[in-house]
Amino acid sequence: MSLANNLNGSKASHPYYPPDLVLPGFMPNEIPVPTLITFFAGAAGLVFWVTSVLARTTRSSISKTDLLTAMWFMLCGFIHLFFEGYFAYHNGAMPTRTDLFGQLWKEYAKSDRRYLTRDSFTVCMETVTAVAWGPLSFLISWLVIKDHALRHPLQIAVSLGQMYGDVLYYAIFFFDETVYGVVYCRPESFYFWAYFVMLNGFWIVIPGWLIYLSTVEVTKAVRFVQEARKRSTKSILPVDTKKMINTCGNAARTLTWDVKAVRGFQ
Repeated sequence: MSLANNLNGSKASHPYYPPDLVLPGFMPNEIPVPTLITFFAGAAGLVFWVTSVLARTTRSSISKTDLLTAMWFMLCGFIHLFFEGYFAYHNGAMPTRTDLFGQLWKEYAKSDRRYLTRDSFTVCMETVTAVAWGPLSFLISWLVIKDHALRHPLQIAVSLGQMYGDVLYYAIFFFDETVYGVVYCRPESFYFWAYFVMLNGFWIVIPGWLIYLSTVEVTKAVRFVQEARKRSTKSILPVDTKKMINTCGNAARTLTWDVKAVRGFQ
């Protein structure tokens, strides 16, 4: 590839769609795709293993559901803060990046070239994800391990944010293609179904399930407090106010008669 092509971009100088897309300074990937995928999968496996050891050491009785939840949020923390944070920081120079994360992003961009063109929505969405959901995911993972009650409201908030961002990401992709005829993905079905649909689908299915679980737990807690409050109120207030008034009145009349009787005796 000539220096002029690197600086200005040219047709058929890159594997992205459409072929006439101009990517100034584009540098092709040098790491084979199987190596990139193996690295990503291996890094995810390492995160899962470390989280599992940490969780079982901290709370030996941790349930399988809580363990899987802690592992999920720990992985989210690393992906959001470091991987997506990398894109947010280097968004203006992604076509030129040749380090490991840069080549991973350029491989994924075959399914969505917006990651190489500084698309406004993608940059803003990934920046919010990195800055907000990244640190909070680490916090939630630790709260799950410690069995802290705060994990449920935070789990709902972060999971809802992940789903919302993903739904918008999908929606804009299909809206632009349907309404404006803008195509972001290569024509091969593999890139669409494996990269675009499947990889992003995890952040809709799993957060949706976690929102359900936390909603059930929060509902149980609120119901318990409401019932306890009702029991407490019943134990303090009289059941029959009219009966109490009559009883007090009878007692007062009895006391008056006793006083009169004492005075008469005197």
